[in-house]
Amino acid sequence: MAKTYADLWKELVSFDSLYAAYLATRKGRRRKIGVMEFEADLEGNLIQLQNELVWRSYRPGGYHSFYVYEPKKRKITALTQYRDRIVQQAIFSLIEPIWESRFISHSYACRVGKGTHAAANKVQLMLKDCLVTYGVVHALKADISRFFASINHEILKRCIKKRISDHHLLDLIDIIIDGYSEPDTPGVGIPIGNLTSQLFANVYLDELDQWAKCRRSEKWYARYMDDFVFIHPEKKHLQALLLDAQEFLGRNLALDTNHKTQVFPVAVRHGRGLDFVGYHLWPHKRRLRRSSVARISRNVRRLSKLYGNGSVDNAAVRSKILSYANHARSGDAIGAVEKILSKTTFTRRST
Repeated sequence: MAKTYADLWKELVSFDSLYAAYLATRKGRRRKIGVMEFEADLEGNLIQLQNELVWRSYRPGGYHSFYVYEPKKRKITALTQYRDRIVQQAIFSLIEPIWESRFISHSYACRVGKGTHAAANKVQLMLKDCLVTYGVVHALKADISRFFASINHEILKRCIKKRISDHHLLDLIDIIIDGYSEPDTPGVGIPIGNLTSQLFANVYLDELDQWAKCRRSEKWYARYMDDFVFIHPEKKHLQALLLDAQEFLGRNLALDTNHKTQVFPVAVRHGRGLDFVGYHLWPHKRRLRRSSVARISRNVRRLSKLYGNGSVDNAAVRSKILSYANHARSGDAIGAVEKILSKTTFTRRST
């Protein structure tokens, strides 16, 4: 049986823990009204928050929702009160290392040292290994339908209890989990905007990771949040695996795969590649998706406007452009980004 952690509450509610969480959450938010109001009586507000946690009277405030359109339209639900961000940061800082030690190495989302580039590198290596070993490559590419909106609260709590047994901390986590549900579906869904949600999502799908790697012993498997892939030389093997994976997800996690899930052959150099984490991947090459290049173009135009009205400075522009160039370079699209930049001017407008 896996080790569980039972003596965490005192550390969570210590003043040092809350102060460290405050320092972490204020980064990039120093000019936000909620942060400035909290800082007006920093010590008093932290002590008040600590007392509420110690006496177990703390209750999080409400949420507000908005939409983002990059890389696709998504509803983001975020906390309205800054103090709640501090509590979630404290919880995250305390329990994230516990789970990080359990996660498989081929889970790439919301983890230090991972990310889209690392995921693309590893999956491309899997494709190459399969081709070199067997001379043919097939892929099972799966997306989970409405993942965050479909997470079942009771199942999530059971997953968390596999590693944490401190009942005070579990009670607080339950309050946070049950503090949000999707409209008309009580007990289902977690808000994308919560810091804890990113960790809880990985905890939830760690069940799939363990099934794939430990119970099924699949050699070539990787996941980036709710997108996952299996690589294998035999199409029939992946077709059977897909049925088993769908049955496992439905029975154990109350999740379904969406209509984009399929099994297909991956071409060696030309023809169909594997679409994963923003790239088209083949065993010996990769290409940034056209939608990703179009998104970079939109972001550069937006950055030009922000620079023009004084909302960002030279350092911010250089940092963003370097990020876009590195992303494009890793997908053989640096020429496309250079063309975008050649058509864009960064000029301050006079006031």
